[in-house]
Amino acid sequence: MARAAERTASAGLGGLVVSPGPDLVYLTGYEAPPLERLTALLIRPGTDPVLLVPELEHPRAEASPAGGRIHVESWPDAGDPYPVVRELLGGPDAPVGVSDRLWASHLLGLQRELSHASFVPASAVLAPLRMRKDDGELGLLAGAAEAADEALRRLTSEVLEGRREEDVAAALAMHLTGAGHDTAAFTIVGSGPNGASPHHHAGEREIRDGDCVVLDFGGSLGGYFSDLTRTVAVGAPSDHIREVHGIVHRAQAAAFQAVAPGVAAQEVDRAARSVIEQAGYGPDFIHRTGHGIGLEEHEPPYIVEGNATPLQVGNTFSIEPGIYLAGRFGVRIEDIVVVTETGARSLNQAPRELVSVA
Repeated sequence: MARAAERTASAGLGGLVVSPGPDLVYLTGYEAPPLERLTALLIRPGTDPVLLVPELEHPRAEASPAGGRIHVESWPDAGDPYPVVRELLGGPDAPVGVSDRLWASHLLGLQRELSHASFVPASAVLAPLRMRKDDGELGLLAGAAEAADEALRRLTSEVLEGRREEDVAAALAMHLTGAGHDTAAFTIVGSGPNGASPHHHAGEREIRDGDCVVLDFGGSLGGYFSDLTRTVAVGAPSDHIREVHGIVHRAQAAAFQAVAPGVAAQEVDRAARSVIEQAGYGPDFIHRTGHGIGLEEHEPPYIVEGNATPLQVGNTFSIEPGIYLAGRFGVRIEDIVVVTETGARSLNQAPRELVSVA
């Protein structure tokens, strides 16, 4: 919170309004429910932060990690919280940063009450803080990655042929929690032509011999996420599947080698994309190479063309190039990596080579 206040002042902002969500958890440890009643951490340079909560949520806030560390102020259920925000922020004329996830109804209330202030995304202040993970955060991310690797190992030791995608997705969710995750967040299972849809929703299609199957899944451990993708062959893969998988494998390796402190995020994307383009599949790589990960599945830094943000030690993000051939199959390989002093370290160790399963 002290660093957030310093950055708020240096950005020329009059204050921050941090609503329930990952930003609030990061700063205070308080997992507040997002409600029509306003809850907000108010950070104003030069003053102590205040956690403003509905009166009925006051005991919960005091019992959270925020209690005893931050002054908690409540507003009555029949009251209006927005004048309280104005009073606590000092009615600033300078811009006010608000959380990306602040409800529109709350922003409209703030705009009405703070009529002389403009509003900007608080992510300009908070994203740089959240992007650099400390040792505790890296430990949780590493544990989540290790558990995802184990979930994959368990699944690929089973028979996939003849099972429906949705049943395999349910098994993946079970393996995620069985391997140590607190929750399973998502399980993408795209078999055969469905693998050409990067965010395919697992359905009733039965997995067949000769299919290429994209498995993309993750969950949370201690609030921090895993995200792993491997593409497997059911039975003997065709020459075409082997070819495409090999290209994606090389593209992912090239992107990993491009990671280093000071390198622009877009250069990692370019490294992966150049391999795929040179192989003649450029138009079939239809998404960015990666996204940051931490308290959210997707957060900065984004590994995409146009993002010239220099990578820093402690940044964590996915490297996940893919090739998607409509009506035939898709291939994607994804690991979570952390930027180190000398380059990058992968948090996932699951085999990246094409694996054949039953």
